[in-house]
Formats: sequence, C-alpha cells, structure tokens
Amino acid sequence: MQLNNAIDLAKGGDLEAFRYIYNQHLNLVYGLCFRLCADKSQAEDASQEVFIQLWQKIDSFNHQSKFTTWLHSVASNVCISYIRKQKGWWQKVFSLADENKHEQQDWGEISADTLEAFVLRLPERTRLVFVLHGIEGYRHQQVAQILSISPNTSKVQFHRARAMIEEWVNE
Repeated sequence: MQLNNAIDLAKGGDLEAFRYIYNQHLNLVYGLCFRLCADKSQAEDASQEVFIQLWQKIDSFNHQSKFTTWLHSVASNVCISYIRKQKGWWQKVFSLADENKHEQQDWGEISADTLEAFVLRLPERTRLVFVLHGIEGYRHQQVAQILSISPNTSKVQFHRARAMIEEWVNE
C-alpha cells in the first residue's frame, strides 16, 4: 500500500489503512516522544496520544507538505502538551543567573548512544529546547511558540544544553 493511498483511505475511516500509517511511523513518533520525555513509559503514553490525535486530525492533512513533516509537527505539539499535563511545567524553570560561557566542543568523537544518554540527563526544559532546535531543526522562533517561551529563552536554553553536554564530554 502506498502512503498517500493509505492517508486517503484513513480519512474515510479505513482502520486497516490507519494501521498501515501507524506501523510505518511508530518508530519515528516514539523516538521523538522519547527524546522529549526522557522516560520510556511516558514516551509510550505520549506516542499513543499522538496516534489518537492523528486519527482525529488526519482529515486536516492536505498533501501540501510531506506527511512526515506534518506528523512531526502534530507529534511535537501533542508530546509537549502531554508533558505539561504530566508535570508541573513551570516548576521546571531553572535560574539563568549561573550561565557560563563555554568554548564550542567538537562532538564528532562521541557515539550517538553517548550523546543520547547526555541529552536524557538534561533538565526537562533544556532538553526540550535542545531536541527541538538542535536535533529536530526547529528555529528558535518555532521552539518559542511550541513551548510558550520567548525566542531569547529558547536560545539561552539551547546554549545551556550545549554547555552541559560539553562539560559531560570533557569529564
């Protein structure tokens, strides 16, 4: 089955077509949710919520962008909303007073698994910004809108994440 055909069938309520979409994109969605939540159980729950929302919103996909781009946006928004519901979102804000400037680090020598472990160690807000901007490629303005923060806060959080990871790399 082709993806565009499955999307059109799913819009008409075809569960088999939606199952195809689910099977094709589960790993992508789970990976994003895991990087954002940093918790396997929460990532599984958030992934389920993404696909529930996808079933409800699939009619709004108009084929003007790639499906994966649209799905990524839906998944990011659903996952961020899920995290906000699960935790005291604003209790996670940390003080910016102790910001330190660090030289840029060449991370080419560390493995992807090591980098992933470092990302999971980051404080929640810092991790969200780092994943959305540094890994997923969102601009700071987009990250700011998704997280309801200012673009400058996004930039500061991203630089803080880089500094923390650089420190861990150098330990």
